Amino acid sequence: TWHLFAKAREVTCAAKDVRTWASHNQAPPQGKGVRVRRLYRPGVLLDPTGAQHARHVASSGAQVRITTTELNETIIVDRRVAILAGDGSFTVVWIPAVVQGVLTLFNAAWGKSTALADYERDYGDLCEMAPRILELLGAGAGDAPAARAMGISLRTYRRRVDDLVKTLGASSRFQAGARARELGLI
Repeated sequence: TWHLFAKAREVTCAAKDVRTWASHNQAPPQGKGVRVRRLYRPGVLLDPTGAQHARHVASSGAQVRITTTELNETIIVDRRVAILAGDGSFTVVWIPAVVQGVLTLFNAAWGKSTALADYERDYGDLCEMAPRILELLGAGAGDAPAARAMGISLRTYRRRVDDLVKTLGASSRFQAGARARELGLI
């Protein structure tokens, strides 16, 4: 399937983290004359390797945005082909109406997303605090003792925990811990 990228003029990619497409021979191309849009979930920024990758992609000329919207992991090539990730596999779709539908869903998420630089400006401290917060949550520390241990107010601690839960795409603290383990963050 990677031969599809050889002459691509536009590549659109949505992924929960940078590992989604890593098992394949190469990542979608970017370079001269290729319009690249990459949409990631915020959890990518909690992993130093993922954050470095996202920044590298952006500095190479791709448009990189972060979304809290749930994603179907997808690559769309030249608005003609959609590659959809599944459980350890992927499906290639050439049917124009299906590709257009997938692109419409991507564009809706893109419209609600935030540029990488803006997201890092607004949530950069969360990315720095995340390992310690995850450690305290994993140890079962209560909010007040955890806030004291971090040297921040209880209100700030709770807000950062809520931000972290959302960033990991979880609906609870427990689920955030499971997702963090899945991503190799703890």
